[in-house]
Amino acid sequence: MNKPIPENTVRIVKIDKEALYEFIYENFVAIQEQMMDIDPTECLNNFAIDWETGSFIFTAHKMEDENGDIIPFPKDIDIEKVLRTIPATADSALSPNTKYKDYSIDELRSLQS
Repeated sequence: MNKPIPENTVRIVKIDKEALYEFIYENFVAIQEQMMDIDPTECLNNFAIDWETGSFIFTAHKMEDENGDIIPFPKDIDIEKVLRTIPATADSALSPNTKYKDYSIDELRSLQS
């Protein structure tokens, strides 16, 4: 049930940096099917924020190989370096256009160097 805001009152939510990080990440997880055109049950995610530039990166990669073994995100790829290297993939997370760009693992390796 909604609780009305009394007259001459401002209702405020204030969260710290970690809570903001969690909020952004959890919202991307919740909408990744629409945002990235994927089945979220078949993917693993990684993410990072550059607090200086305000940039956010959210990745999805195939969760399992053909034998059902988990495919971890490559340890030699630094997602924060990738964040600083690649251009934005969308002007807005709310636009109806495609918001993602596919990169191969080899492309990510070369982009971070």
